[in-house]
Amino acid sequence: MLTHLTIKNYALIKHLEFAPSANLNVVTGETGAGKSILLGAIGLLLGNRADSKTLWDENEKCVTEGIFEISQYGLNDLFESENLDFQNQTIIRREVSPSGKSRAFINDTPVTLDVMRKLGSRLMDIHSQHETLELGNKLFQLNLVDSFAGNKELKKTYADCWKKYCDAQQAFDRLNTESIALKNEADFVSFQLEELVKADLKEGELEKLESELKIQEHAEEIKTQFNSIIEQLGRSDYSVASALSAIRTQLQTIAIYSNDYQNLYQRIESARLELTDILQEIEQAEENIEFEPLKAEQVRERVSLLYQLQHKHRLQDVSQLISLRDALQLKADKTINLDELLKQAKQEVIQTEKALSKAAKNLSQSRQKIFTPLTKQITLLLKELGIPNAVLSVDHSIITPGVRGIDTIELLFSANKGVSPQPLAQVASGGEFSRVMFSIKYVMAEKANLPTLILDEIDSGVSGEIAIQLGNRMKEIAKRHQIISISHLPQIAAKADAHFLSTRITGKPDP
Repeated sequence: MLTHLTIKNYALIKHLEFAPSANLNVVTGETGAGKSILLGAIGLLLGNRADSKTLWDENEKCVTEGIFEISQYGLNDLFESENLDFQNQTIIRREVSPSGKSRAFINDTPVTLDVMRKLGSRLMDIHSQHETLELGNKLFQLNLVDSFAGNKELKKTYADCWKKYCDAQQAFDRLNTESIALKNEADFVSFQLEELVKADLKEGELEKLESELKIQEHAEEIKTQFNSIIEQLGRSDYSVASALSAIRTQLQTIAIYSNDYQNLYQRIESARLELTDILQEIEQAEENIEFEPLKAEQVRERVSLLYQLQHKHRLQDVSQLISLRDALQLKADKTINLDELLKQAKQEVIQTEKALSKAAKNLSQSRQKIFTPLTKQITLLLKELGIPNAVLSVDHSIITPGVRGIDTIELLFSANKGVSPQPLAQVASGGEFSRVMFSIKYVMAEKANLPTLILDEIDSGVSGEIAIQLGNRMKEIAKRHQIISISHLPQIAAKADAHFLSTRITGKPDP
């Protein structure tokens, strides 16, 4: 439960220290005095959106800090899962800078807002006036039923089954759409694939063929040049090889006189040996040159085919043609196996649909089981709260499975004897709405293990003896839960273990 709350620089609050009782706390004050602003500040501790526009002084940061006694509420696992140090006296702090940047801390450890929300949802339940308005909403009513029935695990199971079913159905639909397209273009794919397979493509082939074709087309010129080079390097009496040999002999005779001469001799010898290797390679290359018209034509035709395929498919090289061939092969294989793939996808849809149906049935049965006890408890409370002829029932229908199950429900209400119950949103007055909502909170408090319940003007539209009864019920809940109630009623304030007055003091700094 909340043992101490500090609020600095938030909306109308410059600095507030709030130490509530462990039981029933009532906050009263004139309209506009800032009672509900307290809820906004507490909401920051629950991970609600922060806005720099709510700062009291726009040049200073806002700090909201709550100290909670949590030893009795089994939160050790949550702290362990989020890698936080568990402390019986846990401090939750939220800071909002003038730039709008927000930071969150639990026991001085920085955390994400998601972690703050997880912890906050286990510590507090805030009822707002907006929530009372939502009471007429069917989704709100369905969530109420699930909360009363304790359907958290059943809802999770159903949500998992719903996702798997949707994924399977989408996969089947995609495959079915793809299969139509594949079948329509099957002949074209087959023709293109056959052409590329027949071409027997190889990586780097075109570059080699282009080089070979150039050699074939200039074979005579290349052979002539090689013969001339061989003649100059080694065959003639005045060849380079002969000259180097003569120079080598001359240097050899004087190398004994100096290390420098010896080095020159070694370099000439290296050059002579390198020249001998070069000459042998050139002679071998010259011998390999042979103009073959038939081979040249075959190479020319192959190069032309590869160019045509690249141009046809608007690709830059043979590597891309190979990638296209492989992609077409995958399409062709998939087309061949389409029926089997569709059969498998359909089977997955059927299996996930069966699991979904089972999960939906279990969730629906759990919901339906509590319709009578829920409405009975609320009706009894409404009678105690001054609606003696109150009738509350649940209109329930089974629908096609959806994201929240197969149930649609609506709370039907009648406050007058002999009048058939109608949708709550259409027939309940403001005071009746408040009493219905309070009765729901009262009943849900019995189900929840929440330390603190915060009620924002849940007594709206109520007065006199009914307000006294409402206060008695709050007092009863406060034996098991800490209650912080914002109220205008003296009857409620009179029941408080701690009563706080909210007063607006002028002096806010100029904007």
